[in-house]
Amino acid sequence: MNVRVGDIIKLENNQFVAADLLLLSSSEPHSLCYIETAELDGETNMKVRQSLSVTAELGDPNNLASFDGEVVCEPPNNKLDRFCGLLCWRDCKYPLSNHNMLLRGCVLRNTETCYGLVIFAGPDTKLMQNSGRTKFKRTSIDRLMNTLVLWIFGFMVCMGVILAVGNAVWEREVGSLFQSYLAWDLPVDNFLFSAFLSFWSYVIILNTVVPISLYVSVEVIRLGHSYFINWDRKMFCPQCNTAAEARTTTLNEELGQVEYIFSDKTGTLTQNIMSFSKCSINGHAYGEVIDPLGAQLKRLDFSSFNPLADPDFCYYDNGLLKSVKLGDLHSHEFFRLLSLCHTVMSEEKKEGELMYKAQSPDEGALVTAARNFGFVFRSRTPGTVTVTELGRPVTYTLLAILDFNNIRKRMSVIVRNPEGRIRLYCKGADTLLFERLHPSNHHLMNITTDHLNEYAGDGLRTLALAYRDLSEEQWEEWSERHRQADRATDCREDRLADIYEHIEQDMMLLGATAIEDKLQEGVPETIAILSLANIKIWVLTGDKQETAVNIGYSCKMLTGDMTEVFIISGNTVLSVREELRRARERMIEFARTREGGKEEGMEGWGEACSLGNGFGGDGGGEGREWPSVGDKQQQCPPPPGPPAPRPPSSTTLDSISGEFALVINGHSLAHALEADMEGEFVSTACVCRAVICCRVTPLQKALVVELIKKHKKAVTLAIGDGANDVSMIKTAHIGVGISGQEGIQAVLASDYSFSQFRFLQRLLLVHGRWSYLRMCRFLCYFFYKNFAFTMVHFWFGFFCGFSAQTVYDQYFITLYNIVYTSLPVLAMGIFDQDVPEQRSLEYPKLYEPGQLNLLFNKREFFICITQGIYTSVVLFFVPYAILSHGTQGTGEPLADYQTFAVTTATALVIVVSVQIALDTGYWTAINHFFVWGSVGTFFTIMLAMHSQTLFSIFPNQFHFVGSAQSTLVQPLVWLTIVLATVICIVPVLAFRFLKLDLKPQLSDTVRTICFWSHSQLSDTVRTVCFWPLSQLSDTVRTICFWPHSQLSDTVRTVCFWPHSQLSDTVRTICFWSHSQLSDTVRTICFWPHSQLSDTVRTICFWPHSQLSDTVRTICFWPHSQLSDTVRTICFCSLTR
Repeated sequence: MNVRVGDIIKLENNQFVAADLLLLSSSEPHSLCYIETAELDGETNMKVRQSLSVTAELGDPNNLASFDGEVVCEPPNNKLDRFCGLLCWRDCKYPLSNHNMLLRGCVLRNTETCYGLVIFAGPDTKLMQNSGRTKFKRTSIDRLMNTLVLWIFGFMVCMGVILAVGNAVWEREVGSLFQSYLAWDLPVDNFLFSAFLSFWSYVIILNTVVPISLYVSVEVIRLGHSYFINWDRKMFCPQCNTAAEARTTTLNEELGQVEYIFSDKTGTLTQNIMSFSKCSINGHAYGEVIDPLGAQLKRLDFSSFNPLADPDFCYYDNGLLKSVKLGDLHSHEFFRLLSLCHTVMSEEKKEGELMYKAQSPDEGALVTAARNFGFVFRSRTPGTVTVTELGRPVTYTLLAILDFNNIRKRMSVIVRNPEGRIRLYCKGADTLLFERLHPSNHHLMNITTDHLNEYAGDGLRTLALAYRDLSEEQWEEWSERHRQADRATDCREDRLADIYEHIEQDMMLLGATAIEDKLQEGVPETIAILSLANIKIWVLTGDKQETAVNIGYSCKMLTGDMTEVFIISGNTVLSVREELRRARERMIEFARTREGGKEEGMEGWGEACSLGNGFGGDGGGEGREWPSVGDKQQQCPPPPGPPAPRPPSSTTLDSISGEFALVINGHSLAHALEADMEGEFVSTACVCRAVICCRVTPLQKALVVELIKKHKKAVTLAIGDGANDVSMIKTAHIGVGISGQEGIQAVLASDYSFSQFRFLQRLLLVHGRWSYLRMCRFLCYFFYKNFAFTMVHFWFGFFCGFSAQTVYDQYFITLYNIVYTSLPVLAMGIFDQDVPEQRSLEYPKLYEPGQLNLLFNKREFFICITQGIYTSVVLFFVPYAILSHGTQGTGEPLADYQTFAVTTATALVIVVSVQIALDTGYWTAINHFFVWGSVGTFFTIMLAMHSQTLFSIFPNQFHFVGSAQSTLVQPLVWLTIVLATVICIVPVLAFRFLKLDLKPQLSDTVRTICFWSHSQLSDTVRTVCFWPLSQLSDTVRTICFWPHSQLSDTVRTVCFWPHSQLSDTVRTICFWSHSQLSDTVRTICFWPHSQLSDTVRTICFWPHSQLSDTVRTICFWPHSQLSDTVRTICFCSLTR
């Protein structure tokens, strides 16, 4: 359809809007139409649009043909929720807003027909303006690979130059001696030109060292990892019928390197299923019901009182219902406000069966509460709202709607009741609404504030409600000013905001609401496990401080045994800077105190949970009242005296380890994000284990993420569920969308999506860690095999007169990377594991190598290419040395080019196949098939290409006829191949055994542990069996303590199953907990027995201040006379 600006389009039900249209008329009453904007902003609920009243009667095509209006509007932009324009028609000007627009991408619903004038078309539409240039996210491995490929290319050029120089020298000193019978080919006429041609010939020969196929293989592996995420049944939510989805294939390995997680609260940590819980009306609190006998509370039955009540509504406090029945005016006005001040749409399919469609769950919960208490919202038109009040239908004239936005944080409506009285109703954030109350509300405001703090302490979402009576003169004056501002073509939003601010003053407080939004399943456990993986979690929420902090305690981000929780609530730059300075001083003071041995007990948590087997902490802070946190912060007054010293360097702060948390509100965060203070904020916040930012805007969320990316150079992940999280999701290295109650806009902007926050631990600790591990092992092996293959040509150049002669035949060079070595490394890159998925979740510390980028970096790259070069040296010089003096059984020499080529190629394929067999940690049938099948394929193809059959068909292509058959029957050739393989592989095996023995990684340690589970010993004794293997003597055995929710601060028992002299004896390790040392290892009591001589006597704890949360290892020191008994258990650190 060739749509142009100025065209008038007819749309029918369920059709897509093809351009940005000004709605002229509709078949519905009052010229309304309903649209679905899921493709535009992800919201699934229907929205209403209305045409101007002057164009509403243009529904007839003849009238539309005579329409000659002129539209003056803003230029094309990407703001989906704003439109500013004027319609000039019949000598009048009519203001246009987003409420009159149908945007491209919307779908017409429940409307037979409508007509619209094209305002923007093609790339000027808001949908296309938002598409723009997508920022392509690349991983750190991608960037490193690009750098390494450039280095390899430079290395190849250097080798070409060396060989070209060698060619020039050789041609001048040696080649000139036989020019008379072996002249240069034309157009070569001197040794310099020969060297020039030799350089380019070697560039072609050595180009296999540049991993061109690497990028294709990487994308194949990433695609496989993405499918594993999509197919993971443990990340499928049956309630939502939603599976996890990898919406990109380029970031999988970066999932294993995340250091910071930025999370929204509502809908991400919580369910975003709102229910009306408590309220405060005129200073009276309702909703707190406690049965002294402990009996189950009985929910109220509203059906007898109100036949239109929602049967699913749940409420227990009969006092509020009695207040409504007794005719309390404040209660009636309270619920009247809830039934009028909203944007909910009502649909009544049958008489009395109402269905509300709200743009947010909060609005739906409040309107449903009003409905059950007798104030039932029935329907709305552009100019009226109809409500059934205690069984009596009442229609209010809707004079104005003062819209909600993230800046105003409130919404108001101005209505006229049937008696003609005009009243403004307002609901919004208490911090902003209280500033606009009449002075006479001071006492009531204090009482309501206490109630709000109590509700927020319970983790409830709160709103304040107020009203203002307006005289006719006030309304007329304000209405005129509003019309003038609405008609403005420039700065309309600012002018309207000023007008709204003028009318929303001197209001009378009605009360406050409290809505419950419960935590999602598994959130506390997920956060605890991610914290043990050294991932710092920041919560960025628009909720008030008390609500966010209480949720922090509920989800175990904040715990009662934390060292200190710092509150940053300053309203000026100086106050925020001072509070940050105090926090840093307290951190440094604590670190110095602990180093001095005055607070040795603070490191106990890390000592007990060093292997990361559990969640740590008893959650003592859950449900804790917020003032206790404030009291903790108030114990640290600023030190008097001289001016504060300069802030300590980030290096000093980074060395501090402690259980700190930071809470900062939106006003303070705005100052902290300023250029001259952002460094102080980052250095302070990043020391803390948890950070909560309250009352933040969507823009501030993105700025916080960008700040960490800029200063910490760490991999960030942002997770959210709503449109206000999109900017944060797009800014982070990895964006995760929760498909929840707020539409799918966050999902559409994300890189990965699922339905529950708890799936994040599996995404990172299993799929992310495996993806990083597989990719690193793949890259190391890929560079190794390429250098081992290509560098043989380089060494051969010194023995062939630098003539650019290849060692292998052309078909082997072609098939080496395509057939012989491609599939085994792909199988390893897709299927490899170091430990099973269950162990990955049980030992979160296994995640740390990815954060530290230990498995593939420049150092590992140079180790790989060094091994490849060493292998090439062995593969060339060992066959060269042996075959140059070797003979066949018939006495004929073996020193020919074909025999050398076949021997070197065979040894190369065998060596790289054995190497990948050693590198593979998890064998599947596919791995076996690819590895051994590749070796078999090599021999099959080589024998076929050297056969008489192919030579007879293509005599000019296969020159090595019979070479393979005659070479591989020689015992000396196989001895050469075996010797080369041994020389290449034995150093690798020796190095790995020594590394496993002397400096094992945690993954090596975990694999040596055998856990015996018993059905009758669940939640009790976990048994560690030490298998005395000959090769594992003097190696590290690790005992892992399994914490359980029911066993916090209780005895963990380790049973040592002895071998010869210790049968039927059990050694018990008792953990004595102390009041301040919950879930920490303090005392090990050995119960000595007279018959247990030559058994365990002493356990030595070597405490170190820097070893919190690290692995403690139990080392068995064997003695000659005590071969079957354990002498000393020594706790030391693997990571000191």
